[in-house]
Amino acid sequence: MNAVISPMAGVVMAILVSEGQTIAAGSHVATLESMKMEIPVIAEVSGSVSTIRVAEGETVNQDDVLFELAVD
Repeated sequence: MNAVISPMAGVVMAILVSEGQTIAAGSHVATLESMKMEIPVIAEVSGSVSTIRVAEGETVNQDDVLFELAVD
């Protein structure tokens, strides 16, 4: 499974993609808030978003899967 994972623990402030959307490696796909700082979540691989596993306002831990990707 290819996925976008959380780089750190925090709260999901913004989800910038939708299911079925094609993204490129290096795309800013979400924003986390941790210790009053906004942290961009960047996709490491290209593909289409098959599943969004989190919601805005949800607390996540480091290495949690945020999105599942179908690789093109």
